[in-house]
Amino acid sequence: MKLLIIEDEKELSGSIATFLSSENYLCKQAFTFDEAMEKISLYDYDCILLDLMLPGGNGLDILHEIKRLNKTTGVIIVSAKDSLNDKIVGLKIGADDYLSKPFHLPELSVRIYALIRRQQFSSNNTMCSNNVSIDLLSKEVHINSNHIILTKTEYELLLFFIGNRNKVISKSALAEHLSGDMADMLDNQDFVYAHIKNLKAKLVEAGAQDCIKNIYGTGYKWVE
Repeated sequence: MKLLIIEDEKELSGSIATFLSSENYLCKQAFTFDEAMEKISLYDYDCILLDLMLPGGNGLDILHEIKRLNKTTGVIIVSAKDSLNDKIVGLKIGADDYLSKPFHLPELSVRIYALIRRQQFSSNNTMCSNNVSIDLLSKEVHINSNHIILTKTEYELLLFFIGNRNKVISKSALAEHLSGDMADMLDNQDFVYAHIKNLKAKLVEAGAQDCIKNIYGTGYKWVE
């Protein structure tokens, strides 16, 4: 899952990124209004943590831009501005949640998990497709009740495929999902093929159906 942390306090932003990275989130950061606006226009994220007071502009304007671009990204406002009016305005514009500073990082993690679960997984803690079952809380994968071990990248790939089941996903979209904003700097996207090959081999070996199909010249699709 890819997150964007929009926060001008670099020490706080770094602490959030370090903590959430340890929970297997891919974290990207923006420290100014202009940097945040550029990132949301170029990339997609599963969740955005949005501070309201930023150098160069107001976080609420960023929220307006997210909605103007028809982004389906979940947004959690994280701000020291804890007035009722700010909260109401942000939620009316389209924010999904509001957390006032200071806060405990485990609480932030739970809020992010709850938001992504509501948006992408119909509020379920378990995601199933064919004979593959994913426990979103423990991040464990089972095939026919047998536990299989996946790397972090393989797990993210599997989750992304099943979350977009029966949709063709381009190689560039997969590269961006796995590497975030670094995708544009990569010489090629061959690493995507390597990870998909390894994931397919593990699934088939464990008894899963061959669900990841290569759509020639277009990308890949998880087929149910």
